[in-house]
Amino acid sequence: MAQYSSSLKSAAPVLIILLIALFTSSCAPAATPATTTPIVQTVEVTRVVTSEVTRLVDVPVTNTPTPTLAQTSTPTLTPTRIRIPSPTPTWEPPQVEILEHSSCMYGPGMAYLYKYGLNANLWMQAIGRNEDGSWLVVKAPNDADSNACWVETAQVNFLSGDIKDLPVSWIALPYSALYLPPTGGKAERAGDEVTISWQPVRMTEDDYRGYLVEAWVCQGGKQVFQPLGYYTSYNQNQEAIADNDPIAVTVIDEPGCDVPSRARLYSVEKHGYTNYVMVPWPGFTTSATSTATP
Repeated sequence: MAQYSSSLKSAAPVLIILLIALFTSSCAPAATPATTTPIVQTVEVTRVVTSEVTRLVDVPVTNTPTPTLAQTSTPTLTPTRIRIPSPTPTWEPPQVEILEHSSCMYGPGMAYLYKYGLNANLWMQAIGRNEDGSWLVVKAPNDADSNACWVETAQVNFLSGDIKDLPVSWIALPYSALYLPPTGGKAERAGDEVTISWQPVRMTEDDYRGYLVEAWVCQGGKQVFQPLGYYTSYNQNQEAIADNDPIAVTVIDEPGCDVPSRARLYSVEKHGYTNYVMVPWPGFTTSATSTATP
């Protein structure tokens, strides 16, 4: 009995260990089925790390404030009234009636060549005048201005308009190259009288129409235009050429004008006028009596 007890005591520790092992195995989880282990290829990578040192520097920055645009009001569009210019009325030349049969000349004066005649009661258009209004430039309503001529204002009656509506005009004289202008033109003064002279020009008897002087002289304190014609017979002109005698006309030229007097000279034949030549104009001479001063 005592031996049995001693055997039991010696077996107790072994029994306890077996019980603990049995208990542990009963509580352990079920074994995991075996799985295929994948083959892992190991690649050795060498990594070189370069160390960098970043230096932070504080840089002062000036912040410019952005200007804030003031909100402007949208202008209200006001409709603009466009003024369409009215068409300029076309100037209508005054209508004149010829009072009696009249000569229509190439210039404002009877010293010019005759152009054509105007019958009494004929209606014409007046398109111009000379400076003092004593002569008018007239033409037929359907004619070109180049066919206009000069008629004395006293020979017409205005049916429409007025002479004040007319511009001061001039019509170019018909030009002739058949003959030369006069030579030796000069002017000599005796007080207010100025004598213009020149040497005569040889022409045929059929063409010869004399000479023309256009003078701008001072009379009554203002400058006036005076056309002066010189026409003698053909035989007289030939005799003057043969005797070398000058031809002369006289005009009145008074002091008192702001502009100088002048004159120009033409030879005239039936087809027209030569080039003109200017006549040197004499000035006024004053005789002063000198008084001796003691």
